[in-house]
Amino acid sequence: MTRELMTGNAAIGEAAIRAGCQFYSGYPITPQNELTEYMAKNLSRRKGCTFIQAESEISAINMVYGASVAGVRAMTSSSSPGISLKQEGISYLAACELPAVIVNMSRGGPGLGSISASQSDYFQSTRGGGHGDYRTIVLAPSSVQEMADYTHRAFELSDKYLIPVIILGDGMLGQMMEPVEFKHEIPKILPVRSRAMRGAKGRPSMVIKTFTSNPSELEELNWSLFRRYQLIKKEETTFETFMVDDARLIVVAFGIAARIARGAIKSARASGLKVGMMRPVTLWPFPSEKLQELVNQVKNFLVFEMNMGQMIEDVQLALGDKADISFYGRPGGVISTPSEILRVISRLYYQNGLDAGK
Repeated sequence: MTRELMTGNAAIGEAAIRAGCQFYSGYPITPQNELTEYMAKNLSRRKGCTFIQAESEISAINMVYGASVAGVRAMTSSSSPGISLKQEGISYLAACELPAVIVNMSRGGPGLGSISASQSDYFQSTRGGGHGDYRTIVLAPSSVQEMADYTHRAFELSDKYLIPVIILGDGMLGQMMEPVEFKHEIPKILPVRSRAMRGAKGRPSMVIKTFTSNPSELEELNWSLFRRYQLIKKEETTFETFMVDDARLIVVAFGIAARIARGAIKSARASGLKVGMMRPVTLWPFPSEKLQELVNQVKNFLVFEMNMGQMIEDVQLALGDKADISFYGRPGGVISTPSEILRVISRLYYQNGLDAGK
């Protein structure tokens, strides 16, 4: 298996094609334009696939809706403000139990913000983002290799649970280049979903819609979705731990922030500080149970994010008053360095007396 040097954006595009993506629609916005460009050049390698540059982000998500109704694997991508425009369409996909993959290479905000990498879209992704009681699975890669791996996983999870899946990256992950291995070839045949609308010959006609004038019918849909979300929590929650076995302080970080924190933790260990990390891979479902397990051995946690503090709310919900939870973040697209995080770790370590009895 050969390795290729690629940007994160290109790796997602190649992985999507190898996962059987048959339809892509998008609209240009920095810092994810290379993904749209890659799909424009390469999606046609598979016969019968379609690329469309839509006239807007709203058009793009509704084209994905139509493609998913027709039973094909469909994807769109954008960056923060563009994802905001797609939220109504994502809610419609969830309501109709339609699979789709949505990529967000997030940038600084709020508003139009900047084109620098940021993690300020955590709330938007993990709380549904649009209207109504629904969820999306959210995957947070921290390397170009994971961009490729989680893209394939996103399509599989989306089809398995009939749910939109969001890949939450950022401008830094999208632009950086690393060696990547692709573990899958383009499938020759993909199964067609039983509810795909490809003509009614041989079966009764179907209507896929989100509106009903019957509140009881809508309530039952919501309960059905809720039961599926509970199953997803049980089966698909994913995380990574790093040097936690003897840790006295655990950093909780996701995506590129976890990559930065890992370097800081290695330096802290070299200085004799017992520091580890828990990285949520699925931001929804959030790995609360793992944190609750870790708090039995560690009472000090540092949440590090490239925002003003969004994931910290999920950490606080998981741990309650059982731990001392600190936060460090840089909003607006400012990129922290490992040495900066090391200073924060060291200060907390000695302030809290974690060096006592070492």
